[in-house]
Amino acid sequence: MARKTLVAANHKMNGTLQSVKEICQNLNNAQLDPNVETVVAPPAIYLLAARETLKKEIAVAAQNVFDKPNGAFTGETSAHQLKDASVDWAILGHSERRTILGETDETVASKTKYATDNGISVIWCCGESLEQREAGKTLEVIAAQLAALKKEVSDWSKIVIAYEPIWAIGTGKVATKEQAQEVHASIRKWLKDNVSQQASDETRILYGGSVSEKNCKELAQEADIDGFLVGGASLKPAFVDIINCKK
Repeated sequence: MARKTLVAANHKMNGTLQSVKEICQNLNNAQLDPNVETVVAPPAIYLLAARETLKKEIAVAAQNVFDKPNGAFTGETSAHQLKDASVDWAILGHSERRTILGETDETVASKTKYATDNGISVIWCCGESLEQREAGKTLEVIAAQLAALKKEVSDWSKIVIAYEPIWAIGTGKVATKEQAQEVHASIRKWLKDNVSQQASDETRILYGGSVSEKNCKELAQEADIDGFLVGGASLKPAFVDIINCKK
């Protein structure tokens, strides 16, 4: 069975109530490729507005979710609260949370397990720094991140992997299609060797890192690239062109 393309918008800490609604209305009004699953991740304060504005075919994602049920966890959001708000996705393990907020591989894995166990699908991010790539450690770093996830997770059906080289996020630098395909293929092989053939065949692997309407078509042609996690370009009308890049 072919893997369905997924394109997700990570708004990060950007936008206003008005701009989020405008982005959502623009997506509602656009002719989007029906063969692409579209997910929008606005800042937490705008999740409800996005869900209420977007047509039901477009999913909404939180940019974080905690690994405990409701309780005395100031500033956090639970999987149960997301489900209550009809938010069915979360982005976890983004390099900005790993590097700026100190989330470890183990923390990200724990959050992913709790989210998926409680009905939230997860876009789980991995990637290497420029120093790690230049040292030839890209695949080693990603294998370690995957191994931490495997310790916690047994059901991979609600996990989408996003490969985001840290050196390409917000820098304008993009991995070449060959660089991206090499890492995506290695992730798929890791899944085959360490999880199952089914997980390898069915898990979608997205590319992220300065994706734009200018480079998405070429990247999308690679066999193991199943879509994109889009940052800055998702705030612009051209995000529609990225969703439709295979049409």
